Amino acid sequence: MNTYETVFILTPVLSDEQMKEAVEKFRGVLEAEGAEIVNDEKWGLRKLAYPIQKKSTGFYCLLEFKAAPTIVKKLDIAFRRDERVIRFLTFRLDKYAAEYAEKRRNLRASKANTQPAEAAAEATEAKEA
Repeated sequence: MNTYETVFILTPVLSDEQMKEAVEKFRGVLEAEGAEIVNDEKWGLRKLAYPIQKKSTGFYCLLEFKAAPTIVKKLDIAFRRDERVIRFLTFRLDKYAAEYAEKRRNLRASKANTQPAEAAAEATEAKEA
C-alpha cells in the first residue's frame, strides 16, 4: 500500500453543510475501496491564484490516505463526475514526503493541544486581574 495525498478545491457557492457532505462523499469512496484515511484537513475558503470557471475563491480540502494504486483512478473518476469540484490533484508520497507529512501532523496536533491550555491560563489571569 502506498501513501497518497489529494488536494481538491470545491466551488465557493456551497454552504458549510454542502462542503462537509462533499468531503464525506470522497472519504466514502476511499473507505469503500479499502483505503485507510490518515489525515483529513479542511483549509477553508481561500483565494485562487487565477480564476477558474470565473471563480476567484474556493474551499480547499486535503485528504491523506494509504491505499492500493488502483483506488486512485476510482477517486479521480469521482472527482471528475462531481460538479462541485473545481480542481484536484492526487500524488503518491515518497518516504521523505511521508515522514514530513507525519511531522507536520504531529506539530499541528501538539499546537492544538497546547492552545486550549494557554487560553485557559489567560482566562484565569484575566479573572484574577
